[in-house]
Amino acid sequence: MPIHREITVAPDRFEVAGDDAILVTELRSAIAVCVYDAVEEAGALLHLRCIVRSPKPVDMTDTTLATELLLLDRCVESMRELAPTARNLQARVVAHLSDHPKAPETFETVLSMVKDFLNDAGVRVLPLDVAAGQVRALRFRPSMGWLQTR
Repeated sequence: MPIHREITVAPDRFEVAGDDAILVTELRSAIAVCVYDAVEEAGALLHLRCIVRSPKPVDMTDTTLATELLLLDRCVESMRELAPTARNLQARVVAHLSDHPKAPETFETVLSMVKDFLNDAGVRVLPLDVAAGQVRALRFRPSMGWLQTR
């Protein structure tokens, strides 16, 4: 079996791949947005932290949401620059929820923004994969649309 180049994606960053690379990350109270076009064999992974910063109910600032939206926009644009003929963009969203009681509300706020943006950008959002508990290791091979979590 050939060895594929692995690219690690840090929190609040994204990486794009137009070759047969594998994008990897670990989710700790975070959302991974995996965008790909299997026909063009290209994709991107965006790692957004989803941390509860306040004991108050969902205290997401406009600045935080604007920053995440900007990262998402840059990610999708970079993907389109890498594969300008891509016409069947899809996204798989994987999340890890912390055990904080307000984590689901924070997650829903960020997820709603992500889904709305992707829908507006013409990216088909596939079923979500959300879990709590231990840190989630993620491996994404955009050229095949292959995603593995553990």
